[in-house]
Amino acid sequence: MLKALCVDEWAKSRRSGFDSVRDTVNTIIEEVRADGDRALIEYAQKFDRVRLDQVRVSDDEIKDAYSQVDPKLIGALTQSEARITRFHELQSPPGLWLSEVEPGVTLGVKTTPLARIGCYVPGGRAAYPSTALMTVIPAKVAGVAEVCVTTPPPVNPLTLVALDIAGADEIYRCGGAQAVAAMALGTESIPPVQKIVGPGNVYVTAAKMMLREYAEIDFPAGPSEVAIIADASANPEYIASDILAQAEHDPNSACVLITDDKSLVERVSQKVHELTECAGRREIIEQALENSGHVLCSSLYEAAAIANDIAPEHLSIMVSDNFSILSQVKNAGSIFVGPLTAVAFGDYASGTNHVLPTAGYASIYSGLDVNHFLKRTSVQILEREGFDALSSVAEALARAEGLSAHADSVRIRRK
Repeated sequence: MLKALCVDEWAKSRRSGFDSVRDTVNTIIEEVRADGDRALIEYAQKFDRVRLDQVRVSDDEIKDAYSQVDPKLIGALTQSEARITRFHELQSPPGLWLSEVEPGVTLGVKTTPLARIGCYVPGGRAAYPSTALMTVIPAKVAGVAEVCVTTPPPVNPLTLVALDIAGADEIYRCGGAQAVAAMALGTESIPPVQKIVGPGNVYVTAAKMMLREYAEIDFPAGPSEVAIIADASANPEYIASDILAQAEHDPNSACVLITDDKSLVERVSQKVHELTECAGRREIIEQALENSGHVLCSSLYEAAAIANDIAPEHLSIMVSDNFSILSQVKNAGSIFVGPLTAVAFGDYASGTNHVLPTAGYASIYSGLDVNHFLKRTSVQILEREGFDALSSVAEALARAEGLSAHADSVRIRRK
């Protein structure tokens, strides 16, 4: 049976891990700062059990990776790349827009891509070629000139192929907090970046948050989670399958069913049990289910309010009137509407981005998109009519603030 959850306690537990690793992460950061590549090589031996001769992946290794990957998978990656590119191109703002807001006053915004960014692509328990696509593609669509990627060794050939298809400029075999430190601070092999994006474990996320003085980040993106709003009309097997799909990511993943139907909890619980029995990653799923459960509410509108409080990474809506609930949702990383919209489509095939804020951070952050790789600069153009309209306001306020040079810079331009 999916256990009953206290929303406040559950939400607090999702963030509690960061503080527990700060001392360890700080030690790693300082060692990378002091020793550069040598620290990365030593950590690869210690944590990944891999002996490295060099940190950077060579062009020959990338070419060789294609021969080790099933052509059908290469085709699937290519199709996914096209859909992800299409979706992110729709987000791209104009490089410059200008609008005459009153006679002689034109205002606008110039949008410029960042010059160099870093992407973190997890490894370890599984290969994540989809994350390679999701992090690199929006940066390239935005126009970022240099996209570097770090990923734990040994790097899976499928991940290398995905990174090449996505357009990564540099690939480095290092993972964990040490990889984040290398991208933020720079080493002999890895020039520092302006911004770091991508999901990771609690050590990666803590390092990103601790190094924001050196490189901006997208948002905290830790262990995966899903909340599912469902009513009596929902298919319990669909719900259970989405729960297991998130649970198999990581022992720290978490899943929450929010419903106004008590019998649905029982039916979903039974299906979760049945599917777990034959799951390929059963051990991980069972651990993740310890972090998971259900919330029983009095109405679906209360369910939407609870989801807004949780601000989940993924939110699935399976009710008889999906759009009435969708209109109530304010906080979620990505929303999946209707019984056929499995969360896995957002992970691999639809084109939306699966790099999303977790642990309630969807209440203040948006999922990864083109805008994360752009900076915006305001533009103003004054003609004589506009100058005449604004000059007395600017001069009066400047003198009121005691900034006479500001006022004079306006005054001397008068005819």
